[in-house]
Amino acid sequence: MMAYAIMKKIFKWLTGFFLLVCLLLAGLIYWQMPHPPSDAQLVQNFQAHRAAFEKLRDMLQADPHLRRVADWGVDLEDPVFLGKPTDAQFSTNRYQQYLSLLKEAGGLMASRDEGPHANPYIFVWAYGFGGDTRHISVCWLDTPPDNQVSSLDDQKIPAGSTNRPDIYRHIDQDWYLWED
Repeated sequence: MMAYAIMKKIFKWLTGFFLLVCLLLAGLIYWQMPHPPSDAQLVQNFQAHRAAFEKLRDMLQADPHLRRVADWGVDLEDPVFLGKPTDAQFSTNRYQQYLSLLKEAGGLMASRDEGPHANPYIFVWAYGFGGDTRHISVCWLDTPPDNQVSSLDDQKIPAGSTNRPDIYRHIDQDWYLWED
């Protein structure tokens, strides 16, 4: 009988210890997850590297056959090509210029829309996998977007929500921060 009581106490202590370890691990995982930069950090980075962002915008507007460019290569529309370019697909010198400017601006990737309104996007933060990835970009838009907010910091994703609308925060002129 006494052995049973001792075993019961040991089991309670071990269960409590196990739960404490689980809570600590969950907290550690949460704090290790990348959190997006603050609105102020994003604007400050844009202002500090504005010349690089403007050069990227100009280049993207001048390359209508380019869809995306990053360190993994280029995504071209005509002719269709995806990967590290050779001069036969896309000027390697121009590709290196893109990479250099992306690095200077703190960008991960740059993209543009089809057609005469390029609406260039320079992706500066991303987290997630596949269709569940969040992005933040600095973009140049010919037309002011709907869904403008005063700060990206104030926008909270509702618990359990997987369908969040794109939001924009005006920076200056036709420059915006975009978050999906």
